[in-house]
Amino acid sequence: MLYLFVALKIPIVAAIWLVWWAVKQEPDPSEDERDDGGTKKRPHPIPRRGPKPPRRDPHGAPEPKSPPRVRTIRARGRQLKR
Repeated sequence: MLYLFVALKIPIVAAIWLVWWAVKQEPDPSEDERDDGGTKKRPHPIPRRGPKPPRRDPHGAPEPKSPPRVRTIRARGRQLKR
């Protein structure tokens, strides 16, 4: 049990050391240039279209038939006895 306790602490200690090393590291002076070589223009937004129709087979099958309708039952009110 003690072996597992010590063995599982090794990755935690390595991660803490890696973060400490990255924080203490000096920035590279050659990377301080402001020119990144890219364009400053923003790309045009892509116009959005409406929802796409469902896909059919490649031979252009007709649209499927609509489902059968369900009959509704007429509700009858109670007649009051007077």
